[in-house]
Amino acid sequence: MLRILARKLSEILFFLLFITFISFLFIRLAPGDPVLTILNVDELSVSQEQVDALREEMGFNEPLLVQYGQWLLNFIQLDFGNSYITGQPVMEVILTGVPATLELAVGALIVMLIVAIPLGSLSALYRNSWIDHLSRVLSILGAAVPSFWLGLIFIDLFGVRLHWLPTMGRDGWITLILPSLTLGLAISSVYVRLLRSSLLESLSQDFIRAARGRGLSELRIFFMHAFRHSLPPVITFFGVSLGSLIGGVVVIEVLFAYPGVGKLVVDAIRQRDYPLIQGYILIMAVTVFIVNTFVDLSYRYLNPEMKLKERETY
Repeated sequence: MLRILARKLSEILFFLLFITFISFLFIRLAPGDPVLTILNVDELSVSQEQVDALREEMGFNEPLLVQYGQWLLNFIQLDFGNSYITGQPVMEVILTGVPATLELAVGALIVMLIVAIPLGSLSALYRNSWIDHLSRVLSILGAAVPSFWLGLIFIDLFGVRLHWLPTMGRDGWITLILPSLTLGLAISSVYVRLLRSSLLESLSQDFIRAARGRGLSELRIFFMHAFRHSLPPVITFFGVSLGSLIGGVVVIEVLFAYPGVGKLVVDAIRQRDYPLIQGYILIMAVTVFIVNTFVDLSYRYLNPEMKLKERETY
């Protein structure tokens, strides 16, 4: 376990160095000038001397490697800088949107579990039945429909026509229903098919036939043996698709005007707020890495064969 954690620590240090440099470079090379945004050139009469003075003050005249080295030095001291627009510390700005984003992500995962586990399980248990055919059709439709289009349909149906649910903002749990439903249904289609195929493979294993030979009930065989055996591929895929989930949260937050981290970073991109964009990328990268580490550890728990292989390796 200690060797695994040490390896993971070295990996995350290299990963952070790589992702921060690449993102820093691409952000600076993107079109737009934050100095002009800060000075509101379109609304105010600003001289070129003022623009040059502010650019010099913010360090934009330095080479990119020097700018990155200064940012990295501040990051090592846990200083993410201040937002160009609001002047607040970047971490403080991001933390204001974290609760809303976590609520939306958890709500979407709950919807995904409610949809994917029953449909995937029933499809595997009643293979080639009408339930199986229906779940496969629904999963294909879910994968084909973009999440933003599904969100627009929900807004038009439940918000505009029926007036059942609010479609914008964050004001209690009721405003979480439509965005969570939109994102949860969008990601559940993949897990329905993955869980179905994994369960079918598990149910064909020799240990399932041995369990039936010992007289165990089908319910116990399914949940205690087949279902657990089918989880590692699903959990592994969740770790891989976490980036897509984060991207989906960004789209849904903008669509429903939900004040989370995703909407914050979209506004920051529009305003060329470099420190806020850089801080968001860094925090999301660390989040993805930590989740993938927990996925790896849980995979070792769910699949004892990995422990045996590691012992043989070391």
